[in-house]
Amino acid sequence: MRLTAELKEDVLSRNIARARERNIILPTFAQQRDPDQVPPKISARLKDIGLWDLDPANLFRITWKNEAVEHGGGYGEGNWIEFPSELTGVDATIVGIVGKWFPTGAHKVGAAYGCLVPRLVTGNFDAERQKAVWPSTGNYCRGGAYDCALLACPAIAILPEGMSRERFEWLKQIETDEIIATPGTESNVKEIYDKCRELQRDRGDSIVVFNQFEEFGNAIWHYHVTGSFIEEVFHQYYASGNRLSAWVSATGSAGTLAAGDFLKDHHPGVRVVAAEALQCPTLLRFGFGEHRIEGIGDKHVPWIHNTRNTDMIAAVDDEQTMQLMRLFNEAEGHACLAREGVDEHTLGQLSDIGISGLCNLVACIKAARYYDMDNRDVIFTPLTDSMELYASRLQEMADDHGPYDSHLADQHYARYLQGVTTDHLRELSFVDRKALHNFKYFTWVEQQGRSADELRELWDPDFWRQVFSRQVVDEWDWLIDAFNDATGLKGEANGGDTP
Repeated sequence: MRLTAELKEDVLSRNIARARERNIILPTFAQQRDPDQVPPKISARLKDIGLWDLDPANLFRITWKNEAVEHGGGYGEGNWIEFPSELTGVDATIVGIVGKWFPTGAHKVGAAYGCLVPRLVTGNFDAERQKAVWPSTGNYCRGGAYDCALLACPAIAILPEGMSRERFEWLKQIETDEIIATPGTESNVKEIYDKCRELQRDRGDSIVVFNQFEEFGNAIWHYHVTGSFIEEVFHQYYASGNRLSAWVSATGSAGTLAAGDFLKDHHPGVRVVAAEALQCPTLLRFGFGEHRIEGIGDKHVPWIHNTRNTDMIAAVDDEQTMQLMRLFNEAEGHACLAREGVDEHTLGQLSDIGISGLCNLVACIKAARYYDMDNRDVIFTPLTDSMELYASRLQEMADDHGPYDSHLADQHYARYLQGVTTDHLRELSFVDRKALHNFKYFTWVEQQGRSADELRELWDPDFWRQVFSRQVVDEWDWLIDAFNDATGLKGEANGGDTP
């Protein structure tokens, strides 16, 4: 399988001209892993730009290593939360890497970049004549629309009508070309696919669909950028006398799970735990349903999910995440946690955790208990977004359940943190992994036009070694450099006028 498409010179020349006119320089994957490689003129330019501003220089903020400020930030070591045992109730160290400090407030902007840019620099997406379609349950379509706004590409965002109000308002604010609301909520991924198929039928080559559930650029970005970031944090701060024991992530598009493939390559003992909502136990029981954990997708196994590398499924009750949202973000919740010994610094970080991050945290605690982890074990998990995107959900909980008092806070701390058990877990055998792989057939072969032979290929470990090989991103980086050279802007960034 070839992951770099053949060059289309006529389209590529138009993309280069468009980038030149708009002063757009593209970061390489190497620069997103290591921002020390970013040209100094661009780093200086960022001092005058807000994190969410629609400025092409913010493409260079697609990294885990942004300074945690809203305006003018540079780069640092990255941002993470180490959850104390007073909060988790387990001896294992649980570390959440924070997605809030990406542009758009979520790391999905990186996954979208990994899907779009390889086609842009090969001429397989025409920024002048085609629209990029971003099917998603929220953050990915926001990330794609944002990338398109910075790259001067027209975008279509598709997401369920029941997603949080903040998502829709922001998409309108950045003047996304089209915003399409499909029926349902978080669990209605098929309806998004149906809309994509309808658009392809009606509009033909005027659109390109970047489906995060099947685009390998999503997984490749997380393997190389997210995986390497976790490895750096572990070695610098946690490796002494410890072991990297698990990577826990809600399934979603399965892109983030690919960081687990990277970690397994460097730490063979790492367990990859895929979390999902108990109300829609697709991987746990081949089940279905609806839930309120926004941004994690379900009812199918993503094409890019390497099920052979998944060790456990952890299902989390969505009521647990919604009540923890209140515990972590209301005054009486903080007072309760403080009484239980949670330090002030941690309390100040709790708003950096969105609803899917709370799901991941619960799944980490479950895994730590199941595997009898002790204080030598370190678990990493992504905190995809923050409460900035869920203020309306917090208000809905207050409207539905009334004011949050100390009595409720104590109950929720005892039940939903200290009372976490090993229920609703499924440790996967070889047969279980193969069954989850085979389950892809019903979505991808029967519905989405993939072949059975392509599905069989996904079971081969050599296939994934090829997908995640350094050669792939090195080739993409070479093409990005060539693209920047052709615009004539690369030299300016390194020593002349700023872009």
